[in-house]
Amino acid sequence: MEQQANITRLLLHHVHAPVTGTHFIRGILPASAPSAVTRVVVGEASAYTPDELIAYEIPLQWGNEPATVQDITALLRTLVTGTHIYSSDHITQVMGMVLVRVDPSALDTPVSTTDDRALKILRCFTQPSTEERPSPLLRGFCFLDENRLRLYLHAAELPEAVAVDVRPSNATTALLASLPSLLDEEQYWTDDDSDPHCTHVVDLTDW
Repeated sequence: MEQQANITRLLLHHVHAPVTGTHFIRGILPASAPSAVTRVVVGEASAYTPDELIAYEIPLQWGNEPATVQDITALLRTLVTGTHIYSSDHITQVMGMVLVRVDPSALDTPVSTTDDRALKILRCFTQPSTEERPSPLLRGFCFLDENRLRLYLHAAELPEAVAVDVRPSNATTALLASLPSLLDEEQYWTDDDSDPHCTHVVDLTDW
């Protein structure tokens, strides 16, 4: 859970900055326990619909070591460049998107760039690690359309995340301040059977 949240935090800038070429991160989906994976959704800057997106399921443990954000960034660059042929065992669908299950050991070992390593140094000063965990914890997110953003939040000691749908175009300052208490308001709860990454959805698009 905390590793998923940490990776999400460190990959957020790729919503605006391309991973490589014209490929941007359009979502990060938290997998349920006991699966030690994360699902990174990639597409063009203008992509918001499932048919335009591909989700890559990436293990959070590589051999005996946990995957770092530098590992995942470098692996994504390998995945979205060139041509890769996957067997049907590695391809399925989730939330209307193609989902590719990635085996890092079957790919050429990705290498972090000098800029990746420089960013790691800079983050030590601007985003220092802290023992105090934010609440609610952001475990992932996904654009569902151009003006609907799903946040995957974790507010209690449960294995599953709660999804919260918001509209970025709305006034969000008051909403974000009130959000922790709104998570428990059952009047906003809905179900989304297509989304296996959460227990339920809290629909705050009209809040």
